[in-house]
Amino acid sequence: MKCRECGTEIADKALICFRCGASVQEAVHKPYVAPKKKRPLIVYAIFAFLVLIAIVMALFGAFPVFRF
Repeated sequence: MKCRECGTEIADKALICFRCGASVQEAVHKPYVAPKKKRPLIVYAIFAFLVLIAIVMALFGAFPVFRF
């Protein structure tokens, strides 16, 4: 049998080509690809709310001002 990639003569029972490393057979199983984790919208909403609270507190003087 010949390799599909490089044309080297290889054994009939070979799984890969010894010269170029190409697979001789088609893959039986596709590799597992983990799905991307999506953060729920509530996480972003809470973060935005906390930032808004901090801005409002800063504008109305809730934080002490440090003076030297």
